[in-house]
Amino acid sequence: MTDIDVTVIGGGAAGLMAAVSAARCGARTRVIEHMDRIGKKILSTGNGKCNYTNAVQGLSCYRGENPAFVLPVFEQFGQEDTVRLFEELGIYPKIKNGYYYPASEQAVSVVEVFGMECDYLGVDLWTSCGLQSIQKTCTGYEIRTTKGAFSTKTVIFAPGLLAAPKTGSDGSAFPYIEALGHHFVDVVPALVQLHGKQAFFKKLAGIRAEMQITLYLENAQFQPKGSRGTARGEKPDAVCSERGELQLTASGISGIPVFQISRYATRALADEKHPYVLIDFAPDLTDKEFFDLLSERFYENTHGKSAGEALIGLFNRKLSEVLLSEAGIRSELYAGEVARATLHRLVKCVKNFRVDITGSNGMEAAQVCAGGVDTEEIEATTLASKLADGIYFAGEVIDIDGTCGGYNLQWAWSSGFVAGMHAAEEGMSEQR
Repeated sequence: MTDIDVTVIGGGAAGLMAAVSAARCGARTRVIEHMDRIGKKILSTGNGKCNYTNAVQGLSCYRGENPAFVLPVFEQFGQEDTVRLFEELGIYPKIKNGYYYPASEQAVSVVEVFGMECDYLGVDLWTSCGLQSIQKTCTGYEIRTTKGAFSTKTVIFAPGLLAAPKTGSDGSAFPYIEALGHHFVDVVPALVQLHGKQAFFKKLAGIRAEMQITLYLENAQFQPKGSRGTARGEKPDAVCSERGELQLTASGISGIPVFQISRYATRALADEKHPYVLIDFAPDLTDKEFFDLLSERFYENTHGKSAGEALIGLFNRKLSEVLLSEAGIRSELYAGEVARATLHRLVKCVKNFRVDITGSNGMEAAQVCAGGVDTEEIEATTLASKLADGIYFAGEVIDIDGTCGGYNLQWAWSSGFVAGMHAAEEGMSEQR
């Protein structure tokens, strides 16, 4: 007889949901968390308010080598199931444009209700507990920790990846996963600020602007699957594109649109490719429409203005100075003296403002990671390992990541619930 039916490695969002799911099935459940408390990473989500899901769902919200991997999981426990369970636990939703938050607007509320539910269900929460070994036995696994050894029928790995390592996602569980024969798709930061090569960013720090941003890779041979490739002199195919509020920083670019494309940029950098973005600071106007607008300001309604003054009301003044400089126009030059060919160059700068991406703010600043355990090695319906009996996975450790807006937490809840349910079924099978 084993001591435990289901052991969960990691006390974050996916791990807590897995534990609750398993325990509700009647499984004797234990959570191993090496931090001093559960749910530390949850506390920082949604700027401390915990955007725990989103009403808008779809395959385009999830990414990885095989995004469709999420579909069998969501069929068993989806967004509506999450909302119902959260209400049952005590989290009444506050909905803003489809984004779900606790009515308390405190992420700690989510951690507390999961803690109370684990206590009610009799889940053992071993915090400040380091993992030392996992050994296969004839009945399951023997787990040795800094708080003692015990046997378990099944194990669910929900340790996160490497994003925000101070909250516990530090990769310390990776060797145990690899020892079971599993492989990781290379892990890179996602939902993170990007660094730009150009020197003008120190002048632009703090500026926010509505824009369209599109990611490209420099060389045609590095295009994504299905790309047509490019001939010399042609612009390569876009990798992805997003629209929203851009934040310019002293080192590069930030904001939700940047976060959305960042996993592709960091992956390209890890593969020694050369990503760059083109920013459209006038996304509602075509090139011709914007040229006509500038023509009116520079030639027809000049009223003695300089080139810099002609842009007042269109862009932040510091941004205008950089745009003019990149177009080779002195800001003090009389607007009417700017040649039409030069004005076309300014249009190109505004509509295709290039930033060469050189890096990111790294794992410490990333909200999540891209990469993780290869989904080819995991059963999509149960989240059980195809390589080792009694092993399951949940959450960010799997090669699935979501866009901004509560999608990474939705994946954590759904995958945690499904892994917990199926691990409990296997773990309790001998008792039936």
